Amino acid sequence: MKITLPLSYTEHDIVQACVLRKRWAQKLIYEQYYSAMLGVCLRYASNQEDALDILHDGFIKVFKNIHRYEQGTSLNAWIRRLMINTSIDYYRKLIKRRTENIDTVLDLKGKDVDAVSKCSEKEILGAVQSLTPAYRAVFNLYVLEGYSHKEIAVFLNISESTSRSNLV
Repeated sequence: MKITLPLSYTEHDIVQACVLRKRWAQKLIYEQYYSAMLGVCLRYASNQEDALDILHDGFIKVFKNIHRYEQGTSLNAWIRRLMINTSIDYYRKLIKRRTENIDTVLDLKGKDVDAVSKCSEKEILGAVQSLTPAYRAVFNLYVLEGYSHKEIAVFLNISESTSRSNLV
């Protein structure tokens, strides 16, 4: 009797193994999506350590909810959505602990229209991370994720006009 083992697994096989809580499958998913999802988390966090916390919390949610993933849809998009939701949850926790004084908010408008093209990726990420949590969340959701101010208002439990004013 011959037994053959597949040399490579399909996405469906890996997801099913994750549903069964197989560590090797979880490790494959984690390693495959780590870098891309860390990039998502870095945009929402103030620093690398917070981004890693969000990332790890996000992967815990991925593996707890993998049974909800619908085959045929993009696994990357599904994981990304969970990471964004985890980032929003992080923002909500942070905002409850923090109060902001309107006098300390800096005007970020610059005179050089082409200033962004002169910045490195690291400088841009640093600028995004230096925003207050409220401004950073609205910026990420509107500019980078493409959500409307109405959707952002629902996600963050703020008014549409607050979402708009945080972006200006």
